[in-house]
Amino acid sequence: MKQLPGRPGGKPRLLVVDDSRVMRTAAHKMLGGQFDVVVAEHGKQGWDAIRADQSIQVVFTDLSMPELDGYGLLEKIRTCDDSGIAGLPVIVVTGAENDEAAREKALRLGATDFITKPFNSTDLLARASAHASYQRERRTLEAAVTIDPLTGLGNADYFMGRLKQDLAFAARHRHPLSVLRLEVDHFNKLFIRAGKQAADAMLMRVAEVISRLIRKEDTAARIGVAQFAVSLPSADVDGASVFANRLWRQVREAELLHEGRRLPLTVSIGVLSPSPHPGQTARTVLEEAALVLRTALQAGGDQVVTPAGVRRGLPGQPLQPASEPFAPPPISVEQALAMLASGRRDDVARHLSSLREQLAPLLEMLESKPQ
Repeated sequence: MKQLPGRPGGKPRLLVVDDSRVMRTAAHKMLGGQFDVVVAEHGKQGWDAIRADQSIQVVFTDLSMPELDGYGLLEKIRTCDDSGIAGLPVIVVTGAENDEAAREKALRLGATDFITKPFNSTDLLARASAHASYQRERRTLEAAVTIDPLTGLGNADYFMGRLKQDLAFAARHRHPLSVLRLEVDHFNKLFIRAGKQAADAMLMRVAEVISRLIRKEDTAARIGVAQFAVSLPSADVDGASVFANRLWRQVREAELLHEGRRLPLTVSIGVLSPSPHPGQTARTVLEEAALVLRTALQAGGDQVVTPAGVRRGLPGQPLQPASEPFAPPPISVEQALAMLASGRRDDVARHLSSLREQLAPLLEMLESKPQ
């Protein structure tokens, strides 16, 4: 599930960036009782810490440092594609050598506040507490408008914002990007037959599978009543297809019971790996992914489709080549009986031809047996 940045149940986490060991030690001693303090010796080290740790809530930074100074760190934070990082409170620690022009430059680059050396514990704690509290409130408000309350994943608005960032990064760095759009098969029928509680359980189970499979850099969201979307930065169509097939299989294998019987749960998935072009937007990419998903739904559902064709496999079987026309892989009589027992008559109906061929020798024997 998508988790809000932070350290639930623990101390708020702060980052102190200063090339002076004395200042780092003093800040740690003054703040360590109420905060989880992380330190960095220069701006580059501080930037790496910010990128790697979403739980950092406030940054204190010196201005004059080797590798990357405080101005450079400020600029990286404020221009970051990740809105959570771009909005971090940054408190600039100034000394006697920093004149008014230096403070004005830091303000132009987005400094949130200033504290002057030598600082005392009262001032430092007051600044840290005020900005950490503000950051917690901001993240809580963001969660209220960007998280789907049923599944804990992002909602459609959240996904569009993240996809826009992913597209910009992919175009700028010439990295591949893939988008999945998926839908729970026959959701309306299942809702009518089993009720809202069972339908909600199905959506939550799909969300659990998605959350378990995605990486830290991926984004997943519920974008419709029974539709989800996943953005996979740096994944080409082959990698995304492998991911999609794993997701498809694990949803199929999920145990979901209703009134003592297993509910059939399958998804159709459309995989798209867009090539960057000037007119491309998050909305157009999601619409293109919807067209690929529609192909899967029109072919009967319960499959993974790419623009090049169908890529689908039953549990334990390899993917079919994308260039081959769609034909449901055969199932055994035992699989068919199990599917019927779980109420999946429509799925079995799609395999009647192959099942008839498998049963033909037995039927002939029964017909030829003397009465």
